[in-house]
Amino acid sequence: MDSDNATQIGEIPVQKMSESVYVGLCIKIGTPQLVVSRRDIEDMIELLRNQNRVKISMRSGSDREGFRLRDSDIDTMYWLTNHRVIWNFSQTEFYNIHRQVMILCDSSESPAGFTLLWLPLERAGQRVLSSCVRMNGGLYISSSKYREINRTSMSPDDTIHGPCSSGTEGPLEYDEAHCFVSDFWPPSAASWMDRCHSWPPPHVVNEIVRNGCHFVAIGHKLGNHEDNEWRISFSRAENKLVYSMNHTQFLTYGLLKLFLKEIINNGLRDEDKLLCSYHMKTAVFWAIQQNTLPHWCPQNLLAGVWVCFKLLLKWVYEGICPNFFIPENNMFLSKIHGQAQTSLFRRLYGLYEKGIALLLHSPSIRSSIIDVLCNPRLTVCTDEHTLISEAEFDVELFGEIFSNDSLQTSDLQRCMKILHTVEQLIGSPLIQYQVVSLQKHTATILQCTAFTLHNMYTNTGVNKQIYIAHKMSRHMLKLAAKFGCISDMLYIAMYYYKTLRYREALSVIELTKVKLAQPYLMYIYMYVDRERYTEAVGGQSWSTKIRQAVAGNIILVNKICYISELLPEQQSSRQNRKSSLFIPPFVLLHMLEVFCSRHVDTMRAQTALDELQVLVHHDQGLYVGNIFRDISWEILGICQQITGNLQAALYSYQQSLRQDPIHKIQTATTERIQDLHFYTPL
Repeated sequence: MDSDNATQIGEIPVQKMSESVYVGLCIKIGTPQLVVSRRDIEDMIELLRNQNRVKISMRSGSDREGFRLRDSDIDTMYWLTNHRVIWNFSQTEFYNIHRQVMILCDSSESPAGFTLLWLPLERAGQRVLSSCVRMNGGLYISSSKYREINRTSMSPDDTIHGPCSSGTEGPLEYDEAHCFVSDFWPPSAASWMDRCHSWPPPHVVNEIVRNGCHFVAIGHKLGNHEDNEWRISFSRAENKLVYSMNHTQFLTYGLLKLFLKEIINNGLRDEDKLLCSYHMKTAVFWAIQQNTLPHWCPQNLLAGVWVCFKLLLKWVYEGICPNFFIPENNMFLSKIHGQAQTSLFRRLYGLYEKGIALLLHSPSIRSSIIDVLCNPRLTVCTDEHTLISEAEFDVELFGEIFSNDSLQTSDLQRCMKILHTVEQLIGSPLIQYQVVSLQKHTATILQCTAFTLHNMYTNTGVNKQIYIAHKMSRHMLKLAAKFGCISDMLYIAMYYYKTLRYREALSVIELTKVKLAQPYLMYIYMYVDRERYTEAVGGQSWSTKIRQAVAGNIILVNKICYISELLPEQQSSRQNRKSSLFIPPFVLLHMLEVFCSRHVDTMRAQTALDELQVLVHHDQGLYVGNIFRDISWEILGICQQITGNLQAALYSYQQSLRQDPIHKIQTATTERIQDLHFYTPL
């Protein structure tokens, strides 16, 4: 700090404000424990997801680093496991070149941090070969062609954004980068290892170097081969570096991201936003490694932000932003120069002159600063256990686990491989976040396996095989319900209905109904009475809590038949590139009760239908969220149709068409409306 206005506002020292901002950011961005849990849960799902896959996926960007900021994209990288990039021919000795496609880097004509990718043996997968161009007699993979081919084949409605295909999935925006991987550290980044005297620690450096790098499909704007060049990506290394930060350093990075969005770029058109989040991250990396601040602790949070801001100001003044791994790669080169550079420097210097007071312009932390200004004697406690209650932490934790519940598959072989990995993990040392995460993922895989197995052997017509498959499926579903959440019991009810065991299904439905009616229930993403939840399960393990007090939405994989009545919706959704239907447990419960009771108790069927109608018509977002209203109205219509109330069914189908088309079931809905004219109730 080099000026009064940078060290205090009025008579309030910056250390006191720092502690208050630290607390505010812990609540907005996450406490240390919460951030660690997000990363551990993400690591677990990635480990299970990528078992024996031809194409690997890795979450990257802010989400993977542990942030959950509003308006943040979901960034994912994909690469082929049988294509490997090498830096010289001697590295081929580590591979079976008959099974692995060798891609050789040619950086001779590319700017620092970029390279051409050459196929010396001219052998690769069809999509890769279709992306190739001839240059100087050799076959090279064109980054622009590869990017476009993947976009059109995977998600034709997406748009190109840098090296990524960008699109939306419901309310979420995503960026997907199809890239290549190298198991070797780039020679051009060798100097980085020599710089790591104090940070990161040696074991992190070794792990980063051992994991190599990636190549994303974008060339340098000032290079000779912009359409064909690839940028060397250190996404995995950057994740490791962010993981190795202490919490004050992490929140410094988070505050700089907010500072960029709310102050630096506020009011600017997209084309005028020259600085991005990656520049902020780079500034934090350099500031930590250069020991610019001796102690990164809550009292020094704003001092750390100021150090990074001054470094950024220096870079803009000089027109040079050195990449953290390859400093020769000036990340300002193609964008921040000339008049744009001058304008940006003036803007930043104007903010610099305000000192720490400029942070009062940030909506995210303004109240944290004002609290101290209004009460100079305020004592600020930075202990994380005082910042967030047990129930609030659990809402975040279980929300994270359920949002990562993405292992659904109809591939029986893949199910077996994942279950084998689960078996191995159970015997390894796991922390509690990973244990409860593993519980949920295992329940999901068992459910997929059970229904896939049943469907497979039912079609064989061999009684003994059908009996064995039925016994195994039932066992797996019961096992899933034992360590899954409350709503996982509904998969058993669906299975009993599917196999015509209506009374047993109704027995499970009744038990589930009682559990879902408990006042302490946590319905993921929707609601929880924190006080009653804490009274009922406070202090117990997360493994116990998920079994006794948590319910989530029912996920029906569109490639798997669960109950024939919903097949048209699954097929419509699948034709529109949707993988699953997401149904509120309360809606599915009433639907199953209607279906089953029709065979054993028509009065009960009518009661269940009445309850479903009240739920769908009058719920205010407590049990049926807006993103589930299309499928919920559809299910109500189906139940009304099979019980003979065709007029009510027509109204429900029309209502389904008026909702946000989250599940893309409009084709099925339209066909159901047309079929009503010829429908005869059973």
